[in-house]
Amino acid sequence: MAEEKEVRNKQVILRDYVTGFPKESDMLLQTATVRLKLPEDYSNNKGVLVKNLYLSCDPYMRGRMRNIQDSYVDSFTPGSTITGYGVARVLDSAHPDFKKGDLVWGMTGWEEYSLITTPEMLFKIQNADVPLSYYTGILGMPGMTAYVGFYEVCSPKKGECVFVSAASGAVGQLVGQFAKLLGCYVVGSAGTKEKVDLLKNKFGFDEAFNYKEEEDLDAALKRYFPNGIDIYFENVGGKMLDAVLVNMNLHGRIAVCGMISQYNLEQTDGVHNLSYLITKRIRMEGFIVFDYYHQYPKFLDMILPNIKEGKVAYVEDIAEGLEAAPEALIGLFSGRNVGKQVVVVARE
Repeated sequence: MAEEKEVRNKQVILRDYVTGFPKESDMLLQTATVRLKLPEDYSNNKGVLVKNLYLSCDPYMRGRMRNIQDSYVDSFTPGSTITGYGVARVLDSAHPDFKKGDLVWGMTGWEEYSLITTPEMLFKIQNADVPLSYYTGILGMPGMTAYVGFYEVCSPKKGECVFVSAASGAVGQLVGQFAKLLGCYVVGSAGTKEKVDLLKNKFGFDEAFNYKEEEDLDAALKRYFPNGIDIYFENVGGKMLDAVLVNMNLHGRIAVCGMISQYNLEQTDGVHNLSYLITKRIRMEGFIVFDYYHQYPKFLDMILPNIKEGKVAYVEDIAEGLEAAPEALIGLFSGRNVGKQVVVVARE
């Protein structure tokens, strides 16, 4: 049968665990083969065979390139295919929730075709009248991260002052827009003039600044927040976090989503102003989006109308072809991408 034929399957492999700043050469493109039908031993195991369409490049993947034992997500296995979030079409399924032709998003391999043995981590795409690539971003993990981090962790109120670091990224651009929808004053930081302009002109931030041009981050924050910061959505850590702590208001909230400035350091930066958590009664909380996926239907009910009515904008940085995936992933850590970094494996 045609669907049982063996086809080429290009894959991105991690060569070995990575120390310091990752390089494209830490990953290898190789070609294997795959049959377009579930193997017999998976037919009773509820496995799902998919054709990958879009892959998501996300900062958390840097941690998976290390040999770590105590993280919320497993390390990659050297010599094996990298895994991450993606959008795919089901080719064959032994799972009752998925059938051939279904579109799904969730954890998959960095390859053309993937055999997914834990389909419980897949979400069926019910709304295909938006770009499918959105399910790697605004309608996928980053969108949920922005939603729960802002609304659940930060407990925002109308009129509050909100600061978002790495604000033009997949998560930050949404946090800022959610805050504006609620009636907050919003400022974002980014690393280029192009990104600063995007924050103000595309995403509707009240103000934005290039942190690379600020010699004194404390002074910069005092300039943009003369009345202090009520909510900080933390994406970078390091010196920015130190400066923010000084400028937080009483009973301020900090949602710790990521610390991208620290991911490639063997010796991470210390934070010196933690005593402000006490004196200003600040609540600082880390969170993992996995814990909130039960709220995904509620999130879709909120975000889909806002997308369709043009109230929320989204910017993607598209890399074409699996061959471009290593460069796209590495680019996250130098700020090369503008918006959500997506790799197109196949359009359909």
